[in-house]
Amino acid sequence: MTPPRLVPLLQQFDFASKRLADRMTGPVVDSGDGTDTRVGPMTDEELFWEPVPGCWSVRRRADGPGPGAAFLAGTGGWGRDAAPYPHPWPPPFTTIAWRLSHLTEMLTLRADHTAGGHALTRDDHTVAGSAAEAVAAFDAGAAAWRGALLGVDDTALDTVGYCTYPHGSDAEEPFVDIVWWVNQEVLHHGAEIALLRDLYGATRDRP
Repeated sequence: MTPPRLVPLLQQFDFASKRLADRMTGPVVDSGDGTDTRVGPMTDEELFWEPVPGCWSVRRRADGPGPGAAFLAGTGGWGRDAAPYPHPWPPPFTTIAWRLSHLTEMLTLRADHTAGGHALTRDDHTVAGSAAEAVAAFDAGAAAWRGALLGVDDTALDTVGYCTYPHGSDAEEPFVDIVWWVNQEVLHHGAEIALLRDLYGATRDRP
């Protein structure tokens, strides 16, 4: 059985994941007041839109990293702008492609380091090069993370280092805190992606 204290966290994750997926694909999304707002599917142009100069994004590997980035993270024909620690300050503004790739990688790797082979690294993560591929990868990552959560019990929730994800505070905090952290990642990056979609649409509607 799912531990009772995990139930509201799962419900929150499901709500946030579905709302983000709907916001990217349409045809409608919950507006927050019980009514539906019509939205079209996200395009490749939106995915890669750079609203300000010097954005970090997802790029063809053959083109190399963007301004201020040291390398392209991930594997495959596309990569995500990245740099070793310490990261640039102030942080560069990032495109929908960058934010969605970051979120998907986190979900996929944390799922593996919770209930999989505990072996995936950022170098194993395939970076999507189109809107359709990016949305599908997010859906798969969200499903993998949710599936990993269904296998935990109360003891696991209290275990420090239960998830062996190497890029966060997982080794230092009880697993229930990691579950909460993943939820807020989906919530805040989802809000950012939604706002960028709105901004993109507003710039195209100007006379």
